[in-house]
Amino acid sequence: MVQAYVLVQTEVGRAGDLAELIRGIDGVREADDVTGPYDVIVRAQAEDIDALGRLVVARIQRLEGIARTLTCPIVQI
Repeated sequence: MVQAYVLVQTEVGRAGDLAELIRGIDGVREADDVTGPYDVIVRAQAEDIDALGRLVVARIQRLEGIARTLTCPIVQI
């Protein structure tokens, strides 16, 4: 199982409604709207890194109002 934080930039004024939509995506554990350079921080999990990539590209990035994402896989050091 792979987990990651996905940092999301949205169009102005869309953070709240997009966080709500993202919460409904299978594989998303949490999605919170925040302040700062990113608008929503998502905690996601998938079977492997390829599935995580598909989750981000096919499910999150395709939502209207998403400007950019940055995926940060969680590592156990």
